[in-house]
Amino acid sequence: MTKGGMMSQVLSIRVSEKLAKKLENIARETERAKSFHIQKALETYLEQYADLQIALDRLHDTTDETISNEDMRKLIGL
Repeated sequence: MTKGGMMSQVLSIRVSEKLAKKLENIARETERAKSFHIQKALETYLEQYADLQIALDRLHDTTDETISNEDMRKLIGL
């Protein structure tokens, strides 16, 4: 078990030597484990990917209401 009671899973990945060195440097500078930085990077990537999927779905949804730039500026008082 890990923090918050969630189970953890061990993953094995291959990265370039250059990327591994950068990760090692960041881990040393921050005094945090490499796995900490990998987990945070993966969490951020997955959140951004989910946001991208939502944006693409909305972009392709012809029933989704849109607003012009001019109307948006008026709406927020610019």
